[in-house]
Parts: sequence; C-alpha cells; structure tokens
Amino acid sequence: MIIPVRCMSCGKPIGHLWAEYKKRKDSGEEAGKILDDLGLTRYCCRATLLGHADMLPEITKFKKS
Repeated sequence: MIIPVRCMSCGKPIGHLWAEYKKRKDSGEEAGKILDDLGLTRYCCRATLLGHADMLPEITKFKKS
C-alpha cells in the first residue's frame, strides 16, 4: 500500500524517489530509463519500485465499520 522507505533487501533509502518515478511514469516515460536516471542500479531496489501497487485509492472506498 505505502511505498517502503527502504529497499527490503539492501536497505537503501528509496521512499523519496516514488513521487518522481510516478510522475514521470504517468507522463509516458520508459520505466527503465527513469530508474537509471534516479540512480537505482541494484535489481532489488528497481524491483521494489516496479513491483509496488498503489492500492490506497481502492482501500479508501470502504468505510470502517
């Protein structure tokens, strides 16, 4: 739901890169080029951002009982 602050494998801080990645991805830029520009060279960090699914809009539709 929420992007991890650090990579689960290596511990590199990546949470601050999510907003830039999302903005550029929505504008139609290629994901690999974005990750290269952001300085993510390790496959574990790249996989964390690529595999993240933003579920917060779906979850907020439901009321707490």
